[in-house]
Amino acid sequence: MELVIDANIVVSALIAAFGKTYDLIFNDRIRLFSTEFLFDEFEEHKEEILAKSGLSEEDLDLFLSLISAEIEFMPYSDFKEFIPQAKEIVSDPDDTEYLALALKLNCAVWSNDKRRQKQDRVKVYSTENLLTTFRC
Repeated sequence: MELVIDANIVVSALIAAFGKTYDLIFNDRIRLFSTEFLFDEFEEHKEEILAKSGLSEEDLDLFLSLISAEIEFMPYSDFKEFIPQAKEIVSDPDDTEYLALALKLNCAVWSNDKRRQKQDRVKVYSTENLLTTFRC
């Protein structure tokens, strides 16, 4: 299964290191893609992640590195032609790049964001959906 993973999933995996979300990221039956924008969102929430996870900054960087190695990051130029379509689907600029990439790749998005799940143009799987699908 190919999925575009968004920042909230990566943040969840970092906060609960070695939890179910982390396990799904390393599932051999899932191929993950994301935008480089994910790193901007991570930096925006880094202090919150450190506080909630109890990890040191060094450990957090290590976990992020391990997770990032499982994700194929796509440059904006690869999917920018799909941005107008994505903007028609969602109004939040934080959602646009993930949906544009999913449109480009013709695949679903992995997100726990309720706004993304409310639209019907791009299939969105929550972590719970994937846990059920892969019986984790």
